[in-house]
Amino acid sequence: MSTISEERLDSGHGGAPSGFKLGMLLNDTRYRSYTFQFIALVLLILSISYLVSNLIANLEEAGLNISWAFLAEPAGYDINQRPIEYDSQSTHARASIVGAINTLIVAFLACVTATILGVVAGVLRLSNNWIVARLMSVYVEAFRNVPVLIWILIIFLAMSNAFPQPRAFRGEAPDAEMWLGLFAFTNRGVYAPSFINGAGSTIFWIVCVLSIVGVFAYRRYAKKLLYDTGRLLPMGWPSLAILIVPPVLAFFLLGSPVSLETPELRGFNFQGGVHLRLSLIALWFALAIYTGAFIAENVRAGIMAISKGQTEAAGALGLRPGRIMNLVILPQALRVIIPPLISQYLNITKNSSLAIAVGYMDITGTLGGITLNQTGRAIEAILLLMLFYLLVSLAISAIMNVYNNSVKLKER
Repeated sequence: MSTISEERLDSGHGGAPSGFKLGMLLNDTRYRSYTFQFIALVLLILSISYLVSNLIANLEEAGLNISWAFLAEPAGYDINQRPIEYDSQSTHARASIVGAINTLIVAFLACVTATILGVVAGVLRLSNNWIVARLMSVYVEAFRNVPVLIWILIIFLAMSNAFPQPRAFRGEAPDAEMWLGLFAFTNRGVYAPSFINGAGSTIFWIVCVLSIVGVFAYRRYAKKLLYDTGRLLPMGWPSLAILIVPPVLAFFLLGSPVSLETPELRGFNFQGGVHLRLSLIALWFALAIYTGAFIAENVRAGIMAISKGQTEAAGALGLRPGRIMNLVILPQALRVIIPPLISQYLNITKNSSLAIAVGYMDITGTLGGITLNQTGRAIEAILLLMLFYLLVSLAISAIMNVYNNSVKLKER
């Protein structure tokens, strides 16, 4: 009499299957998928090996080789927007880092702005007000059907011609004046105040960050309390109080550790403050407005995917339209909105490579432009460019997928 373990081995449970034959790799459905995956992997490796060997052979024939030594050589060119310290004697590696930071800056600003525009336009497109709904339809159709490069050029040229020159701000009766005495809109860009940090400024900024975190924590607590008990806490003034009161108290208790440096017209241009170049603003707004039109359609589709009975039931409970949208419709619509929203964020990041059209020095303009032309290291530069965009895209996808998992419908 055979034991239970011997029977399991004979039947293929807990050990190697009995009577295994090579023909089962194709005929047995348990192994067929693994067989084809293995074949595909081998073919992929062979293809890549052939391309790499072909590349190396061609480079050797041309007297070239793959080398990354050019990254340590002096760049020899200037970059108009420098978020970190940089000059023409810095290395190509540092120039690439400056370009990468510029890309991340414009991508972040455009993603935030496009999200706000898209949500507002998507909600208003379903408005009962005929004029508002049609205006939003015109916005969506006009912007998403024209290439983003054209919008970048239109916004850049419009701002260059509409804004005055810095000399228009000079004199006792100037032709142009600073907005609120703080902001100067010129054809060279926008000059805004900047912060000057003194003693105790670190604590002040930590309090500011904690206040922002506190706002999100309070709103999360209020929403959970509403869902658990039905008790509705006010959202507006408590959030505003948490956001403003702690930083104001910290500011005075620490003895005004932070001050403002406003731009002033000295010589032929403004000095001091923060200078936002027209190329950055044009690229930022063009990407935001263009992608916001796509996000608006995603938001509209997400809202329409929610049953109208949800709105009617919430209205029957006495909720106002604004609260119905914020507390009932949008939280459920996020499950539909977020997956295509990830693609839009990736598109913004990749479309930022059009920055060279208006002279904005992103990583395509530095590493993929001037550095490539000066050193002739096309393969190395393109490989680094591909690696950068791949890593940024994967990071965005990972972060958004984590958020998507947190808001998706939890089923038993």
